[in-house]
Amino acid sequence: MPTETLRIPTPDGPADAFAAFPDRAERHPGVLLYTDAFGVRPVLEEMARELAEHGYYVLVPNFFHRHGPAPVIELPEHIGEEARPEVIARLMPLLQEHLTEERVLGDADAYLRFLSAQPQVTAGPVALVGYCIGAALAMRIAAAHPERVAAVAGFHPGFVVTDGPDSLHRLIPELTAQVHLGLSDDLPPEAISELDQALDAAGVGHTTEVYPGTVHGFTMADTDAFDSSALQRHWDRLLPLLDRTLANGRGSG
Repeated sequence: MPTETLRIPTPDGPADAFAAFPDRAERHPGVLLYTDAFGVRPVLEEMARELAEHGYYVLVPNFFHRHGPAPVIELPEHIGEEARPEVIARLMPLLQEHLTEERVLGDADAYLRFLSAQPQVTAGPVALVGYCIGAALAMRIAAAHPERVAAVAGFHPGFVVTDGPDSLHRLIPELTAQVHLGLSDDLPPEAISELDQALDAAGVGHTTEVYPGTVHGFTMADTDAFDSSALQRHWDRLLPLLDRTLANGRGSG
């Protein structure tokens, strides 16, 4: 499985990113994968490799690149409940600084241009996949690029419905991509209901699903939130979505 560590030009300088893609002399649909708040690290690289094995060119950018290459802080090998508060406290100022709408969308433009220019990537639409805060970023980018994004999948997104202007559900009217949201079992039912109503009103193809017995972060094998059966359910939902929406770009020469 070929992998690369890349430096991609953005409006604020080069961004480091991890890429994985099949070892075949064909072009493959592009997938832009946004990490959780802990950033690019071995568990995300392994997930990118697994997704690439199914026939996709997977790009995982470091959204903290203005602060330095990933990892931007020292992370424990396992981010347990005891370590989590300190790690989040160190990352929170970086999240607030680097994940403004202007910076997120400017970077996304650069990543989409990069994918379009790669000889291993088909010329058709791409998919966006995000975890935790990355799910919100994926939704925001999909809403900004309806002509480029055929599918968006988000897993254990936080703050899906808030009173703020940047609440995830407020982006939905701009979407044209097909959507799957895999929700943790600790979200308020009223938030899930409002999210479903917004998706129904937008008329986009979508599924929202609460993954039973899970807590926020359930796909991340290096955290205490990890749930192996929920991770498998995530693959069982994600792969058919990508196959439906990106199949026309698979295996072209």
